[in-house]
Amino acid sequence: MAHGPTLRPLLAGLTLAALAATAACSAPGGDSDTTGATASAAPAAAATCGTAPVTLKGYFETGFPLPKNLADEFSKQFPNVKWDIREDQFAVITQNAPRVLADDPPDLMRLPQVSELVKDGLLKNLDGYAQATGWDKWPASQLEQMRVGASGQRGDGPLYAMGLNFSMTGLFYNKKLAAQIGMTQPPETLADLDAVLQKAKDAGITPIDQFNGGATGGLAFPLQNLMTAYGEPGPINDWIFQKPGAAIDTPSNLQAVQHLEKWIKAGYFAADINSQDYAAMMSQFIGGKALFMFNGDWESGNLDKQMAGNAGFLLMPPAQAGGKRAAMSAPLTYGISSKAKNADCAAFFLNWVATNQQARDIAVKVGGSHPMGPADAYMPPVQEGTVTASTLAAGATIGKDNGAMDFIANATGAIYAKSWTPQLQKLAAGQQTPDALLKSVQKDYETQVKN
Repeated sequence: MAHGPTLRPLLAGLTLAALAATAACSAPGGDSDTTGATASAAPAAAATCGTAPVTLKGYFETGFPLPKNLADEFSKQFPNVKWDIREDQFAVITQNAPRVLADDPPDLMRLPQVSELVKDGLLKNLDGYAQATGWDKWPASQLEQMRVGASGQRGDGPLYAMGLNFSMTGLFYNKKLAAQIGMTQPPETLADLDAVLQKAKDAGITPIDQFNGGATGGLAFPLQNLMTAYGEPGPINDWIFQKPGAAIDTPSNLQAVQHLEKWIKAGYFAADINSQDYAAMMSQFIGGKALFMFNGDWESGNLDKQMAGNAGFLLMPPAQAGGKRAAMSAPLTYGISSKAKNADCAAFFLNWVATNQQARDIAVKVGGSHPMGPADAYMPPVQEGTVTASTLAAGATIGKDNGAMDFIANATGAIYAKSWTPQLQKLAAGQQTPDALLKSVQKDYETQVKN
């Protein structure tokens, strides 16, 4: 996922046994590590920002307040630390990442898919910090997808990133519009959801408002949710983690793309989907212009403010009644440049985010997602009936069903911008078939992995 466009990137909770993350980052305190994924990390002393003045250089994703809110609170608690923050859209960060990490290295950076960044030695191996701070004592599933092995495969090997929280995706819905068409409870099957979408259209309500314009193909959100309805999350994670022989062009995924095409042809999406960006989608949904929106829990706090009492959240229903639920879920991934001037302070900040009570409050109330950290860490109270309460509860369901997976946009550094986005825009325009779409993405993937 990007946040937004990346799945904030884009999940659910410390109770999630199979939680996924988005790979990335590199090593302990002290010397820069520029030798890539094969580098080892000597144990480091506990990370600290010391007492002398420090300016942490950050490269953050624009449009999402959580990182900046955390940075502001951190400076209140540690007045010697100031911030120099640059912000860009996720698509821009994805394009700029190698150059920025090499030529203008930040201490802390929002990361896209990063196997390539690890291979190029641009991220710091965090194993030393993990040993010194106790991250390696947290539930292992929290860090799995931020580990990168020597071959570039994710899921094991050294730790190369940390998350600011876990995010999870599903369907937000407008409660008033749902009531108008008789939706009194969440759909239990995909067929139930189809029926609700048709009722909305018949009532003159846009069933789904989804961004799909510009450099980010938002139709990847409903598509991957449909993939979870028809198939298991394991093979999709294998593909994202670049496991040998993994493929996205499978029979169940073809069913998912065909179902998405059916939704497009039925007129269930806003007519201007290929010209809508993320901000426009949010504005339309908050303004009551659509019943559903596929998005992530990073918007929970925002929706609780903007649509107090009128926004709900549900997980994608399975194709068959009683089937297990799955969701795109991953940490909001940040890494430390291998050339960072203040790596120890950046690592101290990452540990503070996961363990400090005020920081965990911000992660839930502003970010809308479950904080990272020890299994028995403090959890902020959440008001019943809020969207945030719904998304946190959904996270427990995903954990029980072992249904967490990373975002298909994170399989390679270029797959989202160069393959998923244009292919999904062509599908929306009636210029691509489901079978050809998957074959094209798989071909691009194989080329990118080889390189």
